[in-house]
Amino acid sequence: MQMTPGPTAVPQRVRDRLSEPMPNPDVEQSFFDLYDDVCEKLQTIYDTDDDVIVMGGEGILGLEAAIASTVAPGDDVLCISNGLYGDGFADFVENYGGEPTLVGADYTDSLDVDAVEEALETGEYKAATMVHCETPTGTLNDIGPVLELLHDHEVLTIVDAVSSLGGTPVPSEHIDINLGASQKAFSSPPGLTTVAVSDRAWDVAEERDPKSLYTNLLPWRDTSEMFPYTHLVANVVALDESLSMLLEEGLDSVYERHEAVAAHCRDRGAALGLELYPDSDRSAPTVTAFHLPGEAEAVQQELEADHDVVLSTGLDDLANDILRVGHMGYNAEIEKVDRVMDALEIVLA
Repeated sequence: MQMTPGPTAVPQRVRDRLSEPMPNPDVEQSFFDLYDDVCEKLQTIYDTDDDVIVMGGEGILGLEAAIASTVAPGDDVLCISNGLYGDGFADFVENYGGEPTLVGADYTDSLDVDAVEEALETGEYKAATMVHCETPTGTLNDIGPVLELLHDHEVLTIVDAVSSLGGTPVPSEHIDINLGASQKAFSSPPGLTTVAVSDRAWDVAEERDPKSLYTNLLPWRDTSEMFPYTHLVANVVALDESLSMLLEEGLDSVYERHEAVAAHCRDRGAALGLELYPDSDRSAPTVTAFHLPGEAEAVQQELEADHDVVLSTGLDDLANDILRVGHMGYNAEIEKVDRVMDALEIVLA
């Protein structure tokens, strides 16, 4: 049983859809219509009137493409972070010749709004990056106040919502490039990046005029007659079915389900004496990170070997200190969490 924070398990209904004959994505109008339907469904989930595109490539493609499409050599970019993926945005900025200013906070702290305000008062930035849900630590960031500040200073905003979109509301107002992916709360196979792009972001990309194809948002602005390259037709079909399931359930019900399952997981953990990382106030509805300093990898291995339960540990310096239960999308069910926690109770004993 896999309960990682992505890729998530794929529902049977989606797998059944994958067994059907596939349209040719280069020449058949039915695929163009399907793609348009997927983008419209995504607009509902993003809660936006902005254009939404679906690129062929895993979620990291979206993060890099957002930078490649908007940041020119010498551009100053504010990278607001309290986690591994937030820090990683600065690397992308450097790779494309930009000048990142990292406003970092400890991984156990909230985003530093005061430091962001100070940076905006003392410098001029073309764009700013941040992460809504830092999956490696299970942290859900309150990005609303930061987005308000950036909007007031007319800074282009780029947000990684890969691990929150479809599992909890994303404050889409004032986000110019809003990044998602198929393999998290959508419970679809890995392979697609979803991007909501504001008119302002399109204008910045047009001015930037990047020369890349794969890391360039612009070729996806108009796909009415041709895609930039042969699209991943099976992945798009699977995503269409996954999105239909979310919308049929109703987004409010989906979000309530994630909150309830997350609370249940943490209650079970508290009964076992487990502490959360960083704390309950900022833990995401899509993933729970338990703090097991120096023990996470051994517990992970025993859970898989003896109980057929697959979880993720932390990443980088926290690889052996955090054990993560992914309860997002199809896996956001009480019964599945109970199976994980029953096994964890035996292992810890």
